[in-house]
Amino acid sequence: MNRRTFVASTAAAALLAFGGGAAWYRSRRPEAVALSAEGDRLVRPHSPVIGPAAAPVTLVEFFDPSCEACRAFHPILGQMLSRHPDDLRLVLRYTPLHAGSDEAVRILEAARRQGRFEAVLDRLFERQPEWAIHGAPDIAKAWEIAGTGGIDLAQARQDAALPEVTAVLERDVADLKAIGIAKTPTFFVNGKEPAQFGPQPLYEAIVAQIEGSARDS
Repeated sequence: MNRRTFVASTAAAALLAFGGGAAWYRSRRPEAVALSAEGDRLVRPHSPVIGPAAAPVTLVEFFDPSCEACRAFHPILGQMLSRHPDDLRLVLRYTPLHAGSDEAVRILEAARRQGRFEAVLDRLFERQPEWAIHGAPDIAKAWEIAGTGGIDLAQARQDAALPEVTAVLERDVADLKAIGIAKTPTFFVNGKEPAQFGPQPLYEAIVAQIEGSARDS
């Protein structure tokens, strides 16, 4: 399944298949947790993480805030997390492939400094068609939408320009180039990319890793 087909025809069916859980996802505050050595290009200490640090399965998502398929997957990932709250953690990696997405990443990092990362991510995805116009992104509109996520916009605009935020963006861009990420979303389950793209193959890969971890314990 390619990403365009997924966006056009599969998102609704996938939501029905996985059931509830998106509300749980949105209620969790991502933290930057040191999960791996600095040499691991999939997981960096600065990466936003949802789920327990001791979870046996790590799902890494390379995502672009402007990506339609990423928007469609957003609630589905929450449903997966809600099914396995003790066994699965999600690591988010910025992949600004579209014009203007680097500025959206800065907005998200500024929101994270105020403890509003996921609220703002939700808003940017929910209203993505209003700002993520391919070839002509409306960043002023993205900031306006971010403001509905409960952040201090004046402070966020200052924080978005901080060297620390630039460093996060540059590190993630360097990693995605080194790994060879060319499309979003791209997923890795315990370091391995699923053989097929789509919610069901992704979930099956997660379950296989969880079951394997249980057998080994």
